[in-house]
Amino acid sequence: MSSSGHGHTPAAWTGVIIAFIGFCVGGAFIVLGSVAGFWAGIALIGAGAVVGGIMRAAGLGQEPRRAGKPAAAARPQES
Repeated sequence: MSSSGHGHTPAAWTGVIIAFIGFCVGGAFIVLGSVAGFWAGIALIGAGAVVGGIMRAAGLGQEPRRAGKPAAAARPQES
């Protein structure tokens, strides 16, 4: 599975880390009973998606595979 390169880009890592922090913030504030803190966590989750998308558009993400092109042909041959 790791040989596919799925998610091994700066855009993916950054987006997931920001979203994870958002989940932690939202969860902590649910326990503390703060509605505003919960929504701040939800905003961070959305910000993670936006930042990841912007970074991917800037060229820091994985290039999409073309339809009909097998995965083995998309990878360069190793010698």
